[in-house]
Amino acid sequence: MPLTTWFQAFYLIGQAKTGISSLALSRHLGVNYDTAWLLHNKILRAMSDRDDAYVLRGKIQIDDAYLGGERPGGKAGRGSENKIPIVAAVSVNEAGHPIHAKITPVAGFSSEAIATWARDHLAPGSAVLSDGLACFRSVTAAGCSHEVIVTGGRHPNDLPQFRWINTVLGNLKTSLNGTFHAFNFDKYARRYLGGHCFRFNRRFSLAAMTERIANAVCCCMPCTERRLRVAEAYG
Repeated sequence: MPLTTWFQAFYLIGQAKTGISSLALSRHLGVNYDTAWLLHNKILRAMSDRDDAYVLRGKIQIDDAYLGGERPGGKAGRGSENKIPIVAAVSVNEAGHPIHAKITPVAGFSSEAIATWARDHLAPGSAVLSDGLACFRSVTAAGCSHEVIVTGGRHPNDLPQFRWINTVLGNLKTSLNGTFHAFNFDKYARRYLGGHCFRFNRRFSLAAMTERIANAVCCCMPCTERRLRVAEAYG
């Protein structure tokens, strides 16, 4: 494939605020869907791997969520086979403005899973703010302090302490619902979430986004199509 096609893909993926589907990418690049899917997922994997190298530090807002919807004939509610648990976190500066975000799948909302997540993604000494979900107490296993605000079913507008984590999660769900209509969350959530965070964390450097994605791809280990299509382990 010509390098010009790769760089056009870098640009399109990096500049799409709400993401771009493989189908839309195939139309822009003038290639078939399978080629676009492979190109898209290789780039997203590189972006996700690159963002994994960074940890959040300082003041951090954290929340839990589920991604995915019920499948016809499948289980309903949180037991749905296409719903996966995720943890979202955003670091904020002294003025309360967001700096960086992490959104990753986890094995579940257990103390052990959250402790493992915190050790991988939070810097020791960080101050973590969460709602009353008991498992979030485990962030202390990573050397972080923990403050709890019990939301009690209140509307997000009544909880300014969680303004940015609610905004990040809301934008993520809007992006996924509006852009990806046939998305297997169980298989590919990690790389799509990683790509979303990669763009968010570099939102003030849009002019350099193509170069940064190219650098991430060059630093990424090679990956075959077969491996790309295998369900990813998480948690």
